[in-house]
Amino acid sequence: LTTTRAHLEAFLAQLAKANASPRTAARKLSALRQLFQFLYTEKLRPDNPTATIDSPKQGRPLPQTLNEQSIARLLETAKTDDTPEGLRLQAMLELLYGAGLRVSELVSLKLSTLQVKAGSTHVATDVMIIRGKGNKERMVPLSRMSREALSRYLTVRPCFLREKETSPYLFPYARAEGYVTRQQFGLMLKDIALKAGLNPETISPHTLRHSFASHLLSGGADLRVIQELLG
Repeated sequence: LTTTRAHLEAFLAQLAKANASPRTAARKLSALRQLFQFLYTEKLRPDNPTATIDSPKQGRPLPQTLNEQSIARLLETAKTDDTPEGLRLQAMLELLYGAGLRVSELVSLKLSTLQVKAGSTHVATDVMIIRGKGNKERMVPLSRMSREALSRYLTVRPCFLREKETSPYLFPYARAEGYVTRQQFGLMLKDIALKAGLNPETISPHTLRHSFASHLLSGGADLRVIQELLG
């Protein structure tokens, strides 16, 4: 009952000295807050010494990434499927990793973004204008591998449309959104990861986006340039 704020601060300092994680310290402080709030409410002490103590900052966990060998295995495994669905997945993977897109940007891409001439399946442009968060536009590169995968996919894109149907979306789908959803693509990604011998639990669209950034950084790219590419 005689515990003071100084006692509590000394306790937290001891935890830090013992290399306890910020999460552990925050959990212990939370338990103490509840105890002293109970004592204060029951009028067993006149104050709550934890009321003005800030919780330890826990920071943000680093995003997961795949090494270049794992990315290569994922892409090579996808290339073994030359069905329309396989060619679509190849194009989506090459875009997500090769351009560092958000999954929401990927699935909702418009066909016009590729600047493909009417009746053509050849992707010649080496940049795309992406409208991302906050409706902000940014320019992202299209690698040779991405252009080739997209060109192959465009030859089978009509397979995903009903007869005489048109769609403004690059990856059309007969749903309310009109395009492949994030959830659908997430399942496709888990499936191809499993086939590639990778742990699907550690792979998500966000993993590929951060792998793109990580590999550029390790290759010597300027951090500010990477930030611009990621939007």
